[in-house]
Amino acid sequence: MTVTLADVAARAQVSPATVSRVLNGNYPVAASTRERVLRAVDELDYVLNGPASSLAAATSDLVGILVNDIADPFFGIMAGAIQSEMGGPGGRAGGERLAVVCNTGGSPERELTYLTLLQRQRAAAVVLTGGAMENVPHAAAMTSKLRKMADAGTRVVLCGRPPAPDTRAIALTFDNRGGGRELTEHLIGLGHRRLGYIAGPEERTTTRHRLEGHREALKAHGIHEDPRWTVHGRYDRRSGYEATLELLRRDPSLTAVVAANDSVALGACAALRDSGLRIPDDVSVAGFDDLPFSIDAVPALTTVRLPLAEAGARAGRIAMGREEPPPGGIATVRGELMVRGSSGVPRG
Repeated sequence: MTVTLADVAARAQVSPATVSRVLNGNYPVAASTRERVLRAVDELDYVLNGPASSLAAATSDLVGILVNDIADPFFGIMAGAIQSEMGGPGGRAGGERLAVVCNTGGSPERELTYLTLLQRQRAAAVVLTGGAMENVPHAAAMTSKLRKMADAGTRVVLCGRPPAPDTRAIALTFDNRGGGRELTEHLIGLGHRRLGYIAGPEERTTTRHRLEGHREALKAHGIHEDPRWTVHGRYDRRSGYEATLELLRRDPSLTAVVAANDSVALGACAALRDSGLRIPDDVSVAGFDDLPFSIDAVPALTTVRLPLAEAGARAGRIAMGREEPPPGGIATVRGELMVRGSSGVPRG
């Protein structure tokens, strides 16, 4: 059943005119009244500017791109590629769309808030990038929100994120598990048997899938994983530095460090050098993503290249209706192992 402005007014115990003033921001309203109206809007999931049946046919020039951290090249590359596909027919300003990049900071609350704001603005499309949060209440709230947006005519595309069943969202998902397995198999093939792993935040799907691939490779080669060999942290350089020092404290005999991503790997390299260890002579290092700086590291990073720009551009075209979605609405994007100087035969 469609929620109307009158419903919001009744819930907030104000007049419809007051609700309109709050939502349009064109007239001063008492702070307590404004808060009451906005709370009613959220509780009723009210969509601004008419019923959902009319939203599907309405023209909007707005496209939302949700990222975890725009300062992270992983997200910046995808967001830039998505935005590059925003031109073409449909928008009122010469065919262009207005792309709004929403930086969630990894907060599930911010993720939902941005989606609600985009929903109210009748966004033509929304592209969500990166891993999803593994939290049951949040996942349920996301499913409900994405389904409502799709019902209202918003195209929803997931780029580098697992599929979201029952939402009609198109998913271009990265094969993080396969890439993690291939990376660790490369190190095992060189002779490494004591491999430390710096994982990302435990609540992220990307973290779990890459770590599962790593563990699958260890198991396939009969290598027992010591619990001391895995440390979780953020997806940044500082986390890689601190986690590597912790791994060395736990087990100084490690001959390789596998990092959750390339930024973490850079931190690992710095920690190893500060500890008087050589790369790869004493300890090999491997990353993930093949971010632009990876090849310029000294030594250059062995990593898994994800086609971030290509996947982002494809997500943008699908969001704009300029490319057909993949069969079944899901496509798996595979990475490529890049063997470089940071990995070598273990010492001894």
